[in-house]
Amino acid sequence: MQGIDEFMPTEIKIKYLNQLLKVGFDTIDFGSFVSPKVIPQMKDTSTVYRGLDLTQTRSKLLAIVANLRGARDASLFEKIDYLGFPLSISETFQRRNTNMSIDEAFKELELIRNICTQSGKKLVVYISMGFGNPYGDPYDVDGVISFMGKLITLGADVISIADTVGVASVGEVSSLFNALIPAFPQIELGVHLHARPQDAYDKVLAAYNAGCRRIDGALKGYGGCPMANDTLVGNIPTEVLISALDSVAAPVTIDRTALHDALACASATFPAQHL
Repeated sequence: MQGIDEFMPTEIKIKYLNQLLKVGFDTIDFGSFVSPKVIPQMKDTSTVYRGLDLTQTRSKLLAIVANLRGARDASLFEKIDYLGFPLSISETFQRRNTNMSIDEAFKELELIRNICTQSGKKLVVYISMGFGNPYGDPYDVDGVISFMGKLITLGADVISIADTVGVASVGEVSSLFNALIPAFPQIELGVHLHARPQDAYDKVLAAYNAGCRRIDGALKGYGGCPMANDTLVGNIPTEVLISALDSVAAPVTIDRTALHDALACASATFPAQHL
């Protein structure tokens, strides 16, 4: 939703998220505690939270934060399970995304880790530009491994590798996770992929077959990264993700009827030009 220019009414957000909560996804990224000047679409996250029906769902809630202030705000809400922080392996993107250097972001993250400990939240760190970047900044698998080591030392509970601009090939997804999962068996490792429609299915299977069990998706593939410079490079459609997992008989314990209703709700919620 954050990429939509016109403000979506709070009640529409609540209705959509409540439908997602019925499906039984493990985790739902429901909002962001970030500056309303930077991302005005997320200025009502606190109100949206209060409108969620959490009485009959097993889904956990994740909120994105970009700094210590956002983490403090999010930590006040009891039913938020995860705080997610984007930390780029690309210096250029880190400065563009959070107005900090990587070193500054690590210092901020250490303080956020303390907030998580005090409030009983888990810390999810997204390694942005985790498969390369368009800026010419240094990148290789050894660099990702080094980055991972620092995050584990800091105390991250979950680390998710993000293909922010959709540059990874199927082979690169497979090879990276084949390197990371044996190297870091103690951490819950996830993936946040962006892909062109024809690549999404195979990228999901590449991550899953390499051992990744935390895979992000968005209904109908809505969203993506404005930095991709390609309108077809969006999030992995959740329905494609589920189809790929079904093809290898992976255990997908969701309510399929509720998913069907959620897909219909997505079509009604987001204007066609945004899908």
